[in-house]
Amino acid sequence: MQEPDSHSVDEHARSGPRPSAAEFLRANHDVLLTDWQQAMLQQLGGKEPVRPPWLIDHLPELLTTLADAVELGPEALDERLEAAHAAARLDAGFDLGEVAQEYALLRRCILHRLEAQERMLRPGDLTRLEETLDRVVTRTMTFFWSMKQRILQTLDRMSEATLDDPDMETLLERLLTRLMESALTVDTAAVMMLEDDALVVRAAVGLGTDEVKGLRVPVGQGVSGQAALERRPFFVRSAATDPRVLFEPLRRSGLRALYGLPLMDGERLLGMAYMGSRTAFAFSEADVLLFHAVAERASAHIAQTELHAREHEARKEAERSLALLDSLLDAAPVGIAFLDHDLRYLRINGTLARLNSNPVEAHRGRTLHEMVRTGAEAPIERALRQVLETGRPVQDVLLEGPDPVRGRAGVWRADCFPVRTPDGVLLGVGCTVVDITDHKRAEAALRQAIDFREELIAVLGHDLRNPLHAVNASAFMLGRAPDLDTGARRSVDRIRKATARMTRMINDILDFARSRLGGGIPVTRQHVNMVELCQGVLDELQVVYPERSLSLEVRGDDLWGEWDPDRVTQVLGNLVVNALQHAKSDTPVVTTLTGEPTDVVMRVLNEGDPIPAELLPRLFDPFKAGHLPDPGTKQRSLGLGLYIVSEIVQVHQGSVRVESVPGEGTTFTVRWPRVPPPRGYLPP
Repeated sequence: MQEPDSHSVDEHARSGPRPSAAEFLRANHDVLLTDWQQAMLQQLGGKEPVRPPWLIDHLPELLTTLADAVELGPEALDERLEAAHAAARLDAGFDLGEVAQEYALLRRCILHRLEAQERMLRPGDLTRLEETLDRVVTRTMTFFWSMKQRILQTLDRMSEATLDDPDMETLLERLLTRLMESALTVDTAAVMMLEDDALVVRAAVGLGTDEVKGLRVPVGQGVSGQAALERRPFFVRSAATDPRVLFEPLRRSGLRALYGLPLMDGERLLGMAYMGSRTAFAFSEADVLLFHAVAERASAHIAQTELHAREHEARKEAERSLALLDSLLDAAPVGIAFLDHDLRYLRINGTLARLNSNPVEAHRGRTLHEMVRTGAEAPIERALRQVLETGRPVQDVLLEGPDPVRGRAGVWRADCFPVRTPDGVLLGVGCTVVDITDHKRAEAALRQAIDFREELIAVLGHDLRNPLHAVNASAFMLGRAPDLDTGARRSVDRIRKATARMTRMINDILDFARSRLGGGIPVTRQHVNMVELCQGVLDELQVVYPERSLSLEVRGDDLWGEWDPDRVTQVLGNLVVNALQHAKSDTPVVTTLTGEPTDVVMRVLNEGDPIPAELLPRLFDPFKAGHLPDPGTKQRSLGLGLYIVSEIVQVHQGSVRVESVPGEGTTFTVRWPRVPPPRGYLPP
């Protein structure tokens, strides 16, 4: 900076009073700040910088200090201001050239303002101002460079601490040790990790190391917990006396300065780090800056360690899952495979690989067409493509062909399904193949046996009717002979009862055969009176069972409807005979008919032991006894009577149900619709 030429100003300016440099700086304090900021913007091309390059907090105080130093001497300069400025610039990532550029612009702004005012300073003041500014720049640069070198050396030593890949707590203690070795005023340091909703000391060095390890501070409590909640640094001038310090070992150690800051991974809080001094009430800017660098490096290592731990755990979990999957695939008797979007095999088990006549290893990365034998790949590929296109499973794809494992013809069922990630991304398609050859053969054999049995039953039932009619007619003729004694008449009655039972059994067998062989039980509807039909059935049964009480109760006037009369009498006959077989011998069997608007309700009630609960769900199944037989007695029924009842009622689109209550007897209730309900109607 040079003295302005005295010839460049007019005589009035030269003759007027000259201001001192201190007066000039104080008078133009705000103007110089504005000039400097504008000069910085011009230096950056007129664009707002991402990071502010000007001395936001330090320039105003720096101008004031310059004025004092020019007026009072160099001893008025405050080295702490220069150190704070250097530390702030180093912490913000500035290099030495950028800091020098800021001071150069400040010098230029002072000169331009002097020229603009056309004022000369007092003799020697401009030189003193220049010397003072040079002194500030030199000390700032020196402090900046020494701090940077110190930090670099510390970071190099910290890097050495990570070479043997120690665990996280050991690593943190090494980093804190490097801090204490570089900052002589630091007597203790620790790292608190965020665990759930509390800060837990996991690494510590210096005073109270063993005592503070494991101590917890809830987030939001104490000076460190509140700082963690607000994501900001904290400073305590006297930790031994400040009630906000919750760690008793720190208070007993007589700590003075205590400084802490949050450890961050982006926006995520990892924990807090603090350093304390027993000799100083405040840390220097260099120590604070060094601590920030150590904390930043610690945060990076913590985040990296957590990431590696998660990756390691994920890898172990994936290995465990793959091991379980491979074990399942190897042990499964079912063929299993997973394929990608191009239908290339990702995994396959030995069962399916043997069906494809290739080893497991040969399948991986190969396409379906390359590995599946000719003739079987087309239906499988269609199903797999459909799964990939729709995202829905395809089941029951039947495959037939030679079995390379058993050396015979085989039948398989394939099921295909989508394979997705937990968030729904379609990874590929899976396929299971089950050998159902033996099942199909057993199914065919069973079908053949059932058909043979039902055809045999139908033939026997039909051919037995003729000799049975002959026996029944003969018994009827014998019963009309006037000279029969009592014993002979009882024998004739037993023959008639036996033939009646046999007739019902044969009718049930024929109806069962019709229902199972197709076509169902035929019915021919007529407009008939339910009372007349039921009364006729009961009269016939009364002749066969003269010793039993059979009664009919009618409720309602209209009991006409469209029914098959033979089938109605068959239903009532089966229900009444069933009731006679299971009722007490001295109790009546009561039949009730009730006329309702759309139905006629038939109820058959008998008194006796209730039907066991385990029999009720299958009471109307064929070949099931109505009751469990008594020990030592023979089964007295084929178990077809109630099945035929259910089938006939269903053909009439009615319903049948049973209620059996101890002390109240057993009641079968049949609802007969008067007219056939519309198609699709479901009975209640």
